[in-house]
Amino acid sequence: MDVREGYLAEHFQTAAQQREATYLGMWLFLATELMMFGVLLLVICYYRFAHPEAVAEAVGHLHFLLAGFNSALLLTGSLCMSLVVRASRLQDYRKMQLWLLVAALLGLGFLGLKGFEYAWEYREGLLPNMGDESPLTQPAARLYMNIYLLSTGLHGLHVLIAVVLALGMAARIHFGHMKLPERAITLEMVGLYWHLVDVIWIFLYPTLYLLGRPA
Repeated sequence: MDVREGYLAEHFQTAAQQREATYLGMWLFLATELMMFGVLLLVICYYRFAHPEAVAEAVGHLHFLLAGFNSALLLTGSLCMSLVVRASRLQDYRKMQLWLLVAALLGLGFLGLKGFEYAWEYREGLLPNMGDESPLTQPAARLYMNIYLLSTGLHGLHVLIAVVLALGMAARIHFGHMKLPERAITLEMVGLYWHLVDVIWIFLYPTLYLLGRPA
């Protein structure tokens, strides 16, 4: 994909070099994000082996069907981001803006449903610092809910960032600040970030909600 000289940073000699550096930088950033969540997943797995009965008690109270529907929302948003990249290659501004808005709406739906789930868990006394009102009888089960809240909350923050990026790109298109094909790589980077958020949830959902769940 050719890039006009006006979009070539002065420390790059060619557009191909600039594009390669952009991809390398983005993949390095995504790798750091994966390492961060990888540590969380290792902690969860270790805790499961160390306290299987307590984890089973906590997991048995989680609303896995609601989280499963939320997974569908997030994955559909990822499909929309792929369609954004495809539309950018066709230089179809209308479809780019449409799919960005749909992806952002699905991301907001994910966050809204997750907020509803948190409220539900709060009313049931599952979230931390609920004292004697918690239905969880084992201290280790309550600690697992701390891990659950940290993991899903951190992931929710990443979803929020992805939504803001999608809305920002849609606004740039609306006001004519997204010129193609020069800025198509920006949309690809946003798409890669959204896919990262999806990949993280694909691992978090079964690890937190399904594994060890009582039959």
